[in-house]
This record gives sequence, structure tokens and C-alpha cells, in this order.
Amino acid sequence: MTVSVWRYSHLALAVSSFVFIVLAAVTGVILAFEPVSHRLQPHAVARLDEVTLAQTLAATSGKYDEILEIKIEKGLFVQADVITQDGESAQIYLNPRTGESLGAVQPESEFFQWVTTLHRSLFLHGLGRFFMGLTAFLLLLIAITGSILVVKRQRKLKLFFAKVVRENGLQFYHVVFGRIWLVPILIIAATGAFLTLDAFELLDKSKPDSKIDFDNIKVEPQRPISEFPAFRQTKMSEVVSVEFPFSPDPEDVFTVKCHDRDWVVNQFTGEILSETKAPSVVEWLNLSLDLHTGRASILWALVLVIACLNILFFVYSGFAMTLKRRSGKTKNPYTKDQAEFVILAGSENGSTMRFAKALHTALLDAGAKSYFAELNRYETFESMRHLIVLTATYGIGEPPTNAGKALARMARYPQTKPFTFSVVGFGSHAYPDFCRFAFEIYNTLSHAQNASPLLEIETINDKSTAQFSRWVTEFGLRTHLELSIDTKSLAAKPVKRHTFTVVSKTQAQEGQAFLIRLCPVGNPKFNSGDLLTVFPADDARNREYSIGKVDNLAQLSVKLHPNGLGSGYLYNLQIGDTIKAALVRNREFHLPSKAKQVVLVSNGTGIAPFLGMIAQNKSAECHLFAGFRSAESFMPYDEFLQDKLQNGQLKSLHLAYSREGNKQYVKDVLAEQKQWLGSVLALGGVVMICGSLAMQNQVLEWLESVAQEIGKTLAELQSGGQIKMDCY
Repeated sequence: MTVSVWRYSHLALAVSSFVFIVLAAVTGVILAFEPVSHRLQPHAVARLDEVTLAQTLAATSGKYDEILEIKIEKGLFVQADVITQDGESAQIYLNPRTGESLGAVQPESEFFQWVTTLHRSLFLHGLGRFFMGLTAFLLLLIAITGSILVVKRQRKLKLFFAKVVRENGLQFYHVVFGRIWLVPILIIAATGAFLTLDAFELLDKSKPDSKIDFDNIKVEPQRPISEFPAFRQTKMSEVVSVEFPFSPDPEDVFTVKCHDRDWVVNQFTGEILSETKAPSVVEWLNLSLDLHTGRASILWALVLVIACLNILFFVYSGFAMTLKRRSGKTKNPYTKDQAEFVILAGSENGSTMRFAKALHTALLDAGAKSYFAELNRYETFESMRHLIVLTATYGIGEPPTNAGKALARMARYPQTKPFTFSVVGFGSHAYPDFCRFAFEIYNTLSHAQNASPLLEIETINDKSTAQFSRWVTEFGLRTHLELSIDTKSLAAKPVKRHTFTVVSKTQAQEGQAFLIRLCPVGNPKFNSGDLLTVFPADDARNREYSIGKVDNLAQLSVKLHPNGLGSGYLYNLQIGDTIKAALVRNREFHLPSKAKQVVLVSNGTGIAPFLGMIAQNKSAECHLFAGFRSAESFMPYDEFLQDKLQNGQLKSLHLAYSREGNKQYVKDVLAEQKQWLGSVLALGGVVMICGSLAMQNQVLEWLESVAQEIGKTLAELQSGGQIKMDCY
């Protein structure tokens, strides 16, 4: 239920403001290029922090008949109102170092002015400013609620930047990009809302009145402007404007406005007659303007461009996921009280709905009276003989959004007639709470009045159509119905497949690992740590294997399982055979290019990507900690690793055998090097883990104590890219 509240809040905020957010993002992308275009202007002046106000005023002395005012625009342009030696007034761009004119002041770009007005107020003046300010505030709330949903998905706050389990493509990138661009988007939203408050004069920027004793103004000792202490200590980057005295009368003074203070300066002695500090809110406004517009840095302006593009992607992907979740709804030819078969589904991203809809269609085609709805719509069903629940699990074993009320409604609406039930859970073994909510539903129905199970609970891993088809067949036999499922409607979107030729393969017995090398046809890009998706039966079923790139070949390490669909298929291939397989980029698990020390931790066939990384290693100090059942299990890798030890691509090798010798696990071998590993992490080294989830959890639990000893947390190491994982 907690997830539902945050998800509905996130969606409601997005729906209520998406038009304005899209407008703000599109115009924001355009306006982010304005600071870039400014810096490319010939009259733009760089490094104003290297020139003092005294130097600039001294440089202009004598070049013009009179200077009325100098001001700094956008932190780049030094503009001056002058009267030339010919007696003509002019507005010029000034070189602050030489005092020379860089040309006449050009009018602002009409295009950027038009876009700025659209961005700020939609051409609706005050009303438009209010709506755009409100939009910025809503964007801030959307970012916050989205972050909470990521925490829920990742299970713990400290795992916020941990690896995201890749399920639905849009959802995966929505989460990954959301984490990467969270801070820039929060800055954009917060500064936009803050600047709107200033536009409506809701911020107190009042300054105390300056008090000048004009009767006692001194005219001695006179100093040249270049010797005024205040001007010599002030950088041009700090200046907003300088107003010059109109006459040689002592009462006429220099008025200097800086970002953080205003000065009144005696034109003869350089004495500061009055200094008024700006309230702190002015500094915050200047900082907000710098951060919101990117005017202070081209690099930050480009960051704003990418952040705005990501906002547009989030709008698209968010609504696409919402529509997908709701696409599972279908028409019911029978009412809930007419149907003998009732199908209730719980789905977070819409994929479980596809399975439920396919079963609903199959029942209708078989002549059964079927009714289909979301799990939250559980109530009393007058004619129901059999209840079918298909549900996913979300977060820490929580129900999906459309199933959060199911357990409470089951208690609230007892069925008055006997019925049988079946429960099918959908999930991924990548999560420790695999199908937990489905088991809760099954247990609740097992104790419900008039209910009895038709079949034991079925769990479907990674949306396997084969598993689901087998269950449908069994369900049909028990209910005496001939059910036919359209598996094409359940299949995921087709992926691009590449051709690979078998180059070599080692021999193995059942239960042992073998190495197979595949040569890609053409030139598809891949790297060690990427995944190869194999389709053993040329249908929707697939198997993924980590790639080690060795001699530009894709090398896989595969355990030969008895009757294994994927391993059996690969092992039976002969030299010269070709296969079709898909490449999945896994950039987060590539060998870091800048790390000086890398610790590789694996067990079993999880060593596969590390073999490629070691072969590709050019400068890092690599240390491999690998766990196997026995020395015999290590034999396929021994010769290769010994060679890499000799040529220096592998610095050290540490092995753990769980079934012979000291009977150690890889965590135990790591523990022997605890002090050394702590120093590696303290110096910015990287630990990469590949293998079973059980091993990963053991190593992470141990690494937490190592992190504490060097004054860090496990989450900090993960978010900083010092711990990388790809386990299964």
C-alpha cells in the first residue's frame, strides 16, 4: 500500500503538470544554448576574475571624453555608456584590460527573448509566471516521489545506486536515468520555484539606507583611480555596475554595485563613504540564476540541456508505462455474477496482465464463462466455481499497485458458495522476495471459507511463456477444458540477433563447466561483462551468459546441467556451427578504465567476464579471487590464468575450494586479505563481483565491515562505482 500511495502521487503530479513540464523542458533545452552562444561572441570577455576594477578604470582613462556608467552583463560582457572624443554618446562593449572598444552594444536576440518569455510566463504575464513557478514546484515533488519509488524498488536507501534488475526496458531506463539526473533536475526545479518567488516580490531584498556625511567629505589627499584601495581589491567578476560622478563636486561620487554589497566612494581620495551589504537572499538569487540558466559555465549549460532532454524522456516513458499497465484491461462478455471462472490479476508494469488476458481469451474460446479484473476488485462472485489469481510481487515482497487492497477485500467479502482456486506468481529470481505476495494470496485463500486449492501454487520466473503454457495445459486437464494460449501475444519485443560461429569448445561431463568461443559475423560491438542472449529452441525462451572478450571472440563459461536447455544446446554445437544470439550491453559491469587496482570476485562460471577483462587489461593491477568446488573445476581456466600471471595482466590469484582441502568459500579467502582490501578501497580501488546471488550476499555482508573500517558505507562505495555486481 505504501508503494501505491507514492506511485499514485507521482502519477497524479505528472498528469496534472505534464503539458507545462514539456513546455518548460523544450524551452529550457533551447535557452541552455544561450550562454553557449554568448561565450562565442567576439565581445565576450573571459576570466574577469583576473582583472581588478582599478585596472579597468585606469585603462579607460583618457580614451573617452566622459564615462557615465560601466556594467557587467551576463558575467561576460563589459558594457559602457560613454561620450566619445567627438562628443557623441555611445554604448559600447569594453575590453576591461585595455579600455579599448570592442564594438557597439548589440540588441538581444529576438528569438531568445521570445523563448525566454514563453519559458517564464507563457506570454500571460503574472498569471503565466504563477503557472510556471507552480510547475517548477510540482517537478520538485515529482523528483522526490520518484526517488522514493526507486528506494522502494531497490529495497533499501543504501542500495539507491545499486544495480537495477533489468525487466521492462522503459522502466529500467526510467529508473537508471532518473538516478543519474536526479540532482540536476532537483536543482532546476528548486531554483525555478525560488526565482518565481522573487518575480512576485515575495522575498525581502531591502537594504538599510546608506548614511553619508556630505558636509565632511574630504578632497585631500587626492589619489589616482588606479590607487583607490577599494577598487584595487575588487575583481571585475564581482562587479554589477559602476556609476561615475557627474561633476568634480565633492558631493558627486562613484556608486559601485557588487553582487554582495553596494559602495559609495569618494571620487578624490578613494575613501569608502558608505558600504551596504546585500541581504543573503540576493546571493541565493544570484546562485539560483547561475544554476537555472547555466550562464556561469558552458559545462553546466550542457548538463542542463541533457537534464531537460531527460525530463522529456521521463514524461514519455512514464506515460508509456502507465498506458501499458492499463492495456491489460479487456471487455468481459459476462458480468462478475454470471461468470464461473474469475481471473484476478496483480501487475506492476503490465506484463502480468498480458498473461491474464491470454488465459481469459483461452477460456472464452473454450466456451467457458470467464470474467477478468484487477486483484483490487475482489468481492463476492455469485456463480464462481473457480478463482484464478495471477500476480507479480513488487519491492520488498509488497503487492503491485492494483493489488494492494486484495488481502483486505478477501477478508471483507467471503464467498457464499464453495469454489476452487489456483494461484500463479510472476517474478524474477534476481529478487530475494521471489513471488512472496503470490504465496501470501495462496495462504490467505487456503484458509478462506468455502475455498479449496485446485492446483499447488505455480511460480513463473522471468515471464517464461514455456512455464506458463505448461501450467495452462495442466489447468485445462483438471478443469476438462481444451485451452490454447496465444504465446505470440506473451512474447517480449523481438531483439536484434547477430550471427556467431563456433571457433572452439572444451570437453566436460555433466555438472562440469566448459568454455566455448564464438566469432561474431560482421562487427557487432561488445565488451567483457556484456551479456549474450541465446535462444536454444528458437522460440521465446532464452538464456543469458556473461561474455569474456578474448582475442576479439565472445568466450562463455557454461556449466553443463543435466537436461539443461541452454547448456545442452551450446555443448552440442560443433566447430564451424553458427547460432543467432542477441547482445545486451552491460556498461555498468565493464572493467573500469581509470582504476589503478581492481579486485575481481567470482564463483563457478561467474569467472567468465573476468577472463576477458584480464585479457584486455593494459594498466590496472588486477587481483582475482575465485571460488570452485574442487581443483578439477578450476582446470579449464588454469593455463589461461597462469599465462596472465606471467605477463603481468593478472597480479595475483586466490582460489577457494568448497569441497576439498580447507573447504573454503571465496568470502573466506577474501577475509584473509581484509586489511589489504580495505587499503585498496580507501585508495579508490574497485571490487567487481560476478557469480551466484548467494555468494554476492555473503561477500557484501562481509564488505560492509571493511567499509566501516575505512570510514565509509557500502552504499557510498556502490554509488561511487567502487563496488560493481552482476550476479544471478
